[in-house]
Parts: sequence; structure tokens; C-alpha cells
Amino acid sequence: MENKLKLYGFNNLTKSLSFNIYDVCYAKTPREQQDYIEYVDEQYNSERLTSILTRVTEMIGAQVLNISKQDYDPQGASVTCLIAEGQSPSADRDTIVAHLDKSHVTVHTYPEYHPDNSLATFRVDIDVATCGEITPLYTLDYLIRSFDSDIITMDYRVRGFTRNVEGKKLYMDHKMISIQDYIEPKILQRYDAVDLNVYQANLFHTKMLIKEIDLQNYLFNTDVYEISPEKRLEIMTSLRREMVEIFSGVEVY
Repeated sequence: MENKLKLYGFNNLTKSLSFNIYDVCYAKTPREQQDYIEYVDEQYNSERLTSILTRVTEMIGAQVLNISKQDYDPQGASVTCLIAEGQSPSADRDTIVAHLDKSHVTVHTYPEYHPDNSLATFRVDIDVATCGEITPLYTLDYLIRSFDSDIITMDYRVRGFTRNVEGKKLYMDHKMISIQDYIEPKILQRYDAVDLNVYQANLFHTKMLIKEIDLQNYLFNTDVYEISPEKRLEIMTSLRREMVEIFSGVEVY
């Protein structure tokens, strides 16, 4: 707290973190593809996602004011948490507690499968918006470990301004070079990472692609030794192509 900014009024900077992951799987038949979709739908239902968002809220030093959650038919789930920094509303009717630093955390899942190449993909989008001193960047290690992530894309932006005691406008209240600085080195070692940052706009973007593919981890209801070496190579090639295209954001092949 020694380097805490001395402000005129309160810190009203808005900090937004968008965290997106993709998990790719090989499912050779339409039935296996559907089974995979049902599997991830159960693994990451609204109850599990609520638990993850609640933990994220705790990590940024906030509290949950309200939760809205929904499991969709035929697939997918969403959770929205309204959160605030500070104490809970008092049960004493003579006391009113104002929440100046209102924020929210949301998550949505998107299971889908490719119609032709036996690949299924599970996407998770998490958005954390905070106001004030809190930055959601310190939740990244936990979020990455909470999902099987082949591709990760992250955006962080600081918007608005606050003022110091002399009245000077401040558009950033902490030093920022790269999102990667907030990720544990052991996690980063598993990925190829690229930054695309616009420092003048306080806009930071990082995307990460898994380096090593253990084929068994990508087979659904199939043992790797049941597959011929030629087929293994074909599957590995399909998986890597799918990941590279998602990572690149363009149809490469």
C-alpha cells in the first residue's frame, strides 16, 4: 500500500478482462460427438460455473450481490454475477450501505462439433468487469487451471479516468506491459504466446496455443493403441490444423 495513489474522490477506472478458451476433441462418429457435447455440458454446467465465478469474485476481493444462471437446451450454460467491493448490505434498517464500485462477472459456454472432420470444440467465454483499484488479472492462473485449454485468448482494457489530489487526470493506475506478466511461468511454458497491445488506448491482447499434443487426451471413448500409426498421424494433423486456425482467427488450410 506504500505506492497507493492519492486521489481526489474515489477511483472510478473501469477494468475489463475477457478470458476465452477452446478445448478441441476428436470424436470419430456422430454418436461420439454428441456424447462429447453432453459430457462437457455436464462437466461445465451452471452449478460448476457458478462455483468458478464465485471463487474469481473472492480472489479480486469483492462479494457477490446477485447470481443469475441458466442451463440451455440442447446445450450450453450461462452465469452472471453482480458483484461489489465492500461490505454486504446491512440487516439494520436504519443503516444504508452504498456500493460505489459495482462490477460484474459473466460466463457462457459454446459446445459444437465439425460436420466433416470428426472434431468437436468446447468454447468458454468469461468476462470480468471491475471498477476502482481491483484488477481481475490476478485470477488468470486460476481460470486457466479450471479448464482444459488448448487455445486461450485474453483481452484487458482500462477505461475512463480518475484524478489525483492536484486534479490531474489519470487514465491508468498500475504499470502494465503484458498480460503474460500475470501468468505463472510454469503455465506459460506449456504454450506459445503472442501479444497484440495498443498501449496508447490501454488495450492489451494475448493469445496462447498449446505446444505439445498428447493424442490420448484428445480421444473421446477411444484408446490411442486401438488406432493405426497412419490414423494417429492423420488425427494429430487435423487437431493441429484446427487449433492453428482458431489461434490465428483465419481459415489457414
